[in-house]
Amino acid sequence: MNKTIDREVLTPATGILQYRPAFLWLTGCALAGLAMAFLFDDSCQLDGGVHYLFAKWAWKHHELFVGVWSRPLYTLLYSIPALAGYRAARLFTVLICLAIGWQTWRMAADLKIERAPLAIAFVWLQPSFFLFCADNMTEPVFALTFIIALRLHHRGRFRAGMLVASLLILARPEGLFLGLLWGIWVIANQGLKFAINLPLLAVGSFIWWATAWLITGDPLFIKNNWPPNWPLTGTVYGAAGLLAYPIRLPEITGLLLVVPFLYGLVSSLKLREYFTLTSTFLLIFILHTILRAYGLLGSAGYPRYMIAISPAIAIITLTGWNRIASSFSRLPGKISICSAVVIIAFSAFGNFLYADGAEWSRDARAISDAYQWFRNHPQPITRLIWSEPYACILFDRDPWENPVFTGNRDDNLELLRNSPSGTVAVWDLRVGPKSNGLIVDDFEKAGFLRLYSRSFLLEGYILERPWFGYGGPRRQEIFLLYKTK
Repeated sequence: MNKTIDREVLTPATGILQYRPAFLWLTGCALAGLAMAFLFDDSCQLDGGVHYLFAKWAWKHHELFVGVWSRPLYTLLYSIPALAGYRAARLFTVLICLAIGWQTWRMAADLKIERAPLAIAFVWLQPSFFLFCADNMTEPVFALTFIIALRLHHRGRFRAGMLVASLLILARPEGLFLGLLWGIWVIANQGLKFAINLPLLAVGSFIWWATAWLITGDPLFIKNNWPPNWPLTGTVYGAAGLLAYPIRLPEITGLLLVVPFLYGLVSSLKLREYFTLTSTFLLIFILHTILRAYGLLGSAGYPRYMIAISPAIAIITLTGWNRIASSFSRLPGKISICSAVVIIAFSAFGNFLYADGAEWSRDARAISDAYQWFRNHPQPITRLIWSEPYACILFDRDPWENPVFTGNRDDNLELLRNSPSGTVAVWDLRVGPKSNGLIVDDFEKAGFLRLYSRSFLLEGYILERPWFGYGGPRRQEIFLLYKTK
C-alpha cells in the first residue's frame, strides 16, 4: 500500500500537522526573541539606538526618511512602532525575524529540501542573527526583503522578484551588488530577450532619488548626504587583512554549525545546485572580506553584516546537515536524534553566552541610574548632549540637539563653550572619549557643572570573567553635567 500523501488530497487535519514542526520552531524562536528584548535594555552597538532615533524623529526631520545612514526602507517601516517606544520597536524586530524564519522555511520547502522546518532553527542559531533579533538594526529588514524576492524568483515570478529586490538598496548598500547579481540570474534563466526587464531592478533606486528630491528640494541629496566616515578609500576603522572575516565565520554560522554549513556550500557548488543561494553568500562574504581587508567604504568588519543574507546561510547549512545525516543513516535512530538535540541545544546556549558577553549593552543600566537620579533632582533642559544614544532615548530629546562633534578638538571645545544655559550632558568614561575625544574635564572647563558621577562594574548574567578576551565585567562611569550660564 502506498503511504505517500499527495499534496492535492491533504485533509485539513494532515494539512495542519505538516505545519506543526515549523510552528514549534517559531514558538521557541519567539520566546528567545522576547527574552532578548526584556533581558537587555539596549543595543550591544551604538547603531541600534541611533537607527531607532532616526525612525522616531523622521516625522519631524523628514529628510531622515530618505537619509543614506538612516536607510529609507528601515526608517519607513519603523517610523510607526518607534512612536510607541524603544522596546516596542525592538519587539517589532522580533516579528520581522520570525517572518524571516517563516519565509526561509517556505523557501526550503519550495526547493523540496528535506527537514525544511529546521531552516527556521538554522536562521536563529546564527549567533549574529540571535544577537540582533530584538535590536534596531537594518540587516533584518534587508534579510526579509531578500528572502521574499528570492521566493518570487524561484516561483517564476521574475518581474515581481526584481521589483522587490530593487528595494534592497533602500535597506543596505549591499543591495547594489546583489541587484547586479540578480540581473545575471535573470538573464541566465530567461535569456537575453528578458534583459528588457532589467530596469525593474532600478525602481527602488529611482523611488529613493525622486522622494529625496521631493522632500529636500536637492536633486543630489543622496550624494550630499553620504556619511563622511564612509570614504571609498582610506581606513577609518583600520585595515584588518583578508582573514578578518573568515576567522569570524563561527560568529556568522554558529560554532557547531560551521561544518554542516561548509559541507553544504562545497557540495552544492560541486553539484551545481542552489546557485542563487551559494552565489549570494559568496558575493556578500567576499565583498565584505575585501572591504574589511583594505578598510574601504568605512567597513568596520562586523559579523552582523551577514545577517542580511541569513536565509541563504540557513538553507545552505540545512543542505549540509541533511547530507551529513544521510552519511550516518546506519546509526540507531536514538543516537542520531540525541546528537542533533545536543548540537542544537549547545548552539542555542552558545548564542545566549554570545549575547551575554556583548558588554556594551550593559551601559543601559548605568545610564538608567543617571536618568533616575536626574528625575529625582530635575533641572530645566534646553538642550541634551550625549555620548551614547540610550541617554537621548531615555530623556526623549530630539537627537538633532546633540552637537556634530568632529575630529578637531578645538572645534569640539568651542561647541561646548557655546552651549546655551540649561544644557544637560550625559557623558561616559569610555565611549565619549573614544568617539569624540572629549573627557568630563573638558565639559567642566567649558562651564559645565558636574551634577552626578558614578562608577559601575557591569556584569553579565552568566559570564563572570572574560573567555579568550570576550565577555566578563565592564567598568564604566557615567556623568551628568549642567550648563548654568
